[in-house]
Amino acid sequence: MKVVVVGAGISGLTAAADLAAAGADVVVIEAGDRPGGKIRRASVAGVLVDVGAEAMVNRRPEGVALARSVGLDVVHPTTASSRIWTRGALRPLPRTLMGWPLDLDQLASSGILSAAGLERARRPVDVETTPDDVSVGARGAARFGDEVVDRIVEPLLGGVYAGDARAISARAAMPQLISLAAGRPVPAGDASVPVFAGIEGGMGLLVDRLAAGLDVRARTTARELRRTPAGFDVVTGPVPAPAVERCNAVVLATPAAASSRLLADLAPRAAAGLAAVEYASMAVVTLAFRVADLPPGLGEASGFLVPPVDRRRVKASTFSFSKWGWVRAAGEDAGGLALLRTSLGRHGDEVTLQRTDEALVADSLADLRDAVGLDAVPVDAVVQRWGGGLPQYAVGHVERVVAIRSDVDDVPGLAVCGAAYDGVGVAACIASGHAAAHRVLHPAAG
Repeated sequence: MKVVVVGAGISGLTAAADLAAAGADVVVIEAGDRPGGKIRRASVAGVLVDVGAEAMVNRRPEGVALARSVGLDVVHPTTASSRIWTRGALRPLPRTLMGWPLDLDQLASSGILSAAGLERARRPVDVETTPDDVSVGARGAARFGDEVVDRIVEPLLGGVYAGDARAISARAAMPQLISLAAGRPVPAGDASVPVFAGIEGGMGLLVDRLAAGLDVRARTTARELRRTPAGFDVVTGPVPAPAVERCNAVVLATPAAASSRLLADLAPRAAAGLAAVEYASMAVVTLAFRVADLPPGLGEASGFLVPPVDRRRVKASTFSFSKWGWVRAAGEDAGGLALLRTSLGRHGDEVTLQRTDEALVADSLADLRDAVGLDAVPVDAVVQRWGGGLPQYAVGHVERVVAIRSDVDDVPGLAVCGAAYDGVGVAACIASGHAAAHRVLHPAAG
């Protein structure tokens, strides 16, 4: 069986690896110049670090298991904790579930909320569950008040989706809220199990290992997908001189807009649903400083988040040298350097990302100076733009995905996967790739 996987992000590479392991003849085509999607490493002052996704959820098995299957050991962040830069100060992040307060005494001592906001949060209102989807922000505001959403939920969700909490589906992005909103207790997690995991040397190593065992053809755009008696024709190449990959099955691991275009004739209802998925763009600015130039105490935190209501330039900063032991060691080996990064851009915020790389670096430096007193000239700076990088799970997303998959399932030999469906994190995308490969290999099982 020959299978064409369209898209060489982590979902597509996972699906391709599963298919190849099962004996399929697999070709992976990728429109970009390299595999990996939003997982990428770059050299900053001679140190290779992640400039896209830097971690995966450790409490889901898929990412860690895949890393180990290709011979990579996972590492975990240090115990340094994050802060929220709000109301003019860096404040400790209290225990929450993606912003949903779990310890009101910690919340009070953090100083994140005003007196009025804290008084409202201390009067949580039970919100009954309904069959209808609502936004994360609407559910949070109904239970704890607007200020909790504005100053805690928004910056935390912004780091995952680069979106608006009042537009993101609770059922799709945070299904736990459905039970929590009704006043049910939070399931106790094992505190000894780290929440996140990374890979020493960068998440990009996972992409390298997967791609090394596959036939990946970069700079190859799928322009058309046709049904044939034997399966499919995937049309690539320039319009005057098209090329055709004939295959028995296809996995579309592309962003929603590209998948919509390719499915227009084969699965028109799925194409329409995918066309409605919006995306947010963002940029990651990675900076290298001399350790001697850092202000005292900077490494005591792993970084900070910024609520949109504070109207700062950046939405977050990660002190990579403090968060990851391997980054600290790599910087020391490079001559006493400390690497950190900022992120900029949210859904609907096109103006920020229209600025030049130099301007984004200047914006980052200005906010770092104001937030932590870092007033030094970086040794190096790298700007990585992720145009249309993060799908937005609008209210009704779960139902939309069910309809998309139902239409795709009516086309034998066709499967879809990626961040547009069941989760934007690395582990969720890996799970999506596994599921797509399973559908191709075992069509009767769904």
